[in-house]
Formats: sequence, C-alpha cells, structure tokens
Amino acid sequence: MSTHQYVLPEDQAGRRSGARLLYVSYAQYSQEWNSALHTHGCAELFFITGGHGEFQVRQERFPVAINDLVVVNTSVPHTETSQNGSPMEYIVLGVEGLETLTDLSGCALMHLLAEQEMVTGCLRMMVQEARGNQPGWARICQSLLEVILQRLLRREDFALSNPTVGPQSSRECDLVRRYIDNHFKENLTLDQLAALVHVNKYHLAHAFRREFDASPISYLITRRIQESRFLLSETDHSISQIAQILGFSSQSYFSQSFRRQEGTSPLEYRRRHRRQRTSGPPV
Repeated sequence: MSTHQYVLPEDQAGRRSGARLLYVSYAQYSQEWNSALHTHGCAELFFITGGHGEFQVRQERFPVAINDLVVVNTSVPHTETSQNGSPMEYIVLGVEGLETLTDLSGCALMHLLAEQEMVTGCLRMMVQEARGNQPGWARICQSLLEVILQRLLRREDFALSNPTVGPQSSRECDLVRRYIDNHFKENLTLDQLAALVHVNKYHLAHAFRREFDASPISYLITRRIQESRFLLSETDHSISQIAQILGFSSQSYFSQSFRRQEGTSPLEYRRRHRRQRTSGPPV
C-alpha cells in the first residue's frame, strides 16, 4: 500500500468554521494493504478518486467506487479493501471538530455529482500544497477544506454538526495516561502513544498538555521518577540497575531527569533516606 500523509502544524491559521484540518492522506492499493478495523480521534472524509472496493463500518459492508465520498465520525470502527483488477485510490482528510448527522452507523455515503469536478480539484490542490511544503501551505489547505464543506452542505443528503472536542480529547488523554501508568517501564514513544488512541502525535501532545499540564513524555518520566524513589530507598539495586529497570536509555539520563525533578542526585537521595531510616524518629 502506497500512502503519503501530511500533518498540518498545530498553530495553522485561516480557520473560519469549527472544523480544523489535521492531515491530508493519499493512498493507493497494493498487496501490503492492511484492512483491519480501526478508529480515529477525529472525523475522516474518504474521497474515492480511482478504482473500486468495499468499505466496512462496524459490521456493515458496502461497495464504493470512484467519485464516492464516505464520511466517518470520530471513534467509529472502519476499514476498506480494494477490488481485484481495479485498484482503489483515495484521498483522506482528517478533520477535528466535525461530525456528520447520520443514523446509528456513524457514517455517511454519497456519490459526488455536480460538485465532483470542483471537489476533486480542491483535493488535488491540497495534496500538491502539502507535498510542496511551501510557506502558507497549511492555511491554503484549511481554506480548501472550507470550500469543500460549503459545497457539500448545499446537498440535501449532507448535514454537519460541530461536536464539542473536549470530552473526546479528555477520553483519549485519559486512556494514554492510564496506559503510561501501567507500562511506564517500557520504551514508550509519542508515536506509539498516539497510535494507541488513533490520533496524530501533534494533536495528542497538545491535548495531553492542556489536560494534565505536561506532555505525554514528561508525564512518563515523572512516573518513572516516582517509582525510582521507592527503589532507591527500599532496595539495594545500583543506580545503573534502577535506570535500566525503569526504561531510561542510560544512567546519566536517569540522573539528569531525577535531579531536575527532585533537586538532588539519586545517590544523595538514597543516602539521605537511609540516614533518616537508621537514625529513627525524633524523641
């Protein structure tokens, strides 16, 4: 599967509606296509630009072909497959703050008619701008999204509501926080944590900091330092062993992180707590 995704900067300007473009993806079918049900922390608009295939939303399957548009709401399980002999191509827009009004399936399917040429032109311009990565490309892509949505809203079979982003972001951040609490000794990266809740890493970093006043990686280090205090005071593990147990890449990185949070070195922290323990409580 050949896929190219272009993530928009967090501080992009030009947004006039509640919808914010997070990324633009272009995909073309190949033998490596991975068709597993998955969800995203934002809505996705799938514009089929070539070939035929099948789309699955929850347990429902339906055929799709060139000039079809599938809108999938936030956190709705979905996947897609291509038809043999007619490789499917599509452009996907990941959009925050957008939800299509549908039945309980959480998705909408429509065939582009009079607006097909204009929408396709906007989509291809988006991909071209993202690939070029020239100054202002994010602003242009956001403006093109606005044009596409306004044209689609002229249709009787397409309606949008602007959901509150906060609760969904809070749920994603809480899942990541709990995952870190249970796996903080492992070698976690921002990419892995973002994949866990199906959002891009820039969105996760921004939402997590807003929710917990710390980045996911800073929170991870804090959890490790909390555990290290117990290991330093209650075990005879060496500083190097503790660093390894807690997933730090080196003893020096552990010592630097510990000093930054505790204001002292791990060794001095151990000595101080052992002196306190042997001296006993004051009489």
